Amino acid sequence: MTPLILLSTWWVWAVVGVALAALEVIIPGFIFLGFAIGAVATGALMLIGVLGPNVALTALAFAILSLVGFLVVRRVVGVTKHQTKIWTKDINDN
Repeated sequence: MTPLILLSTWWVWAVVGVALAALEVIIPGFIFLGFAIGAVATGALMLIGVLGPNVALTALAFAILSLVGFLVVRRVVGVTKHQTKIWTKDINDN
């Protein structure tokens, strides 16, 4: 089985999504979570029959769904107003 044929099966996208979610736990930063959401959503769309075995269309759907997933994650847990700490006093000052 060639790698491109594997991309046309739904369970491969689900496994990739779970692997990317596990990678997000190891390397935090909410970068891989958007890709994980995109991969799982692509697998789900293939499972219910919305996406067919066309690899180019599947890759495009993964890219769009990953972008949407990344933007949703950034909106929910993204940068807050007071995330950067500005130090106005040194610990050694008396």
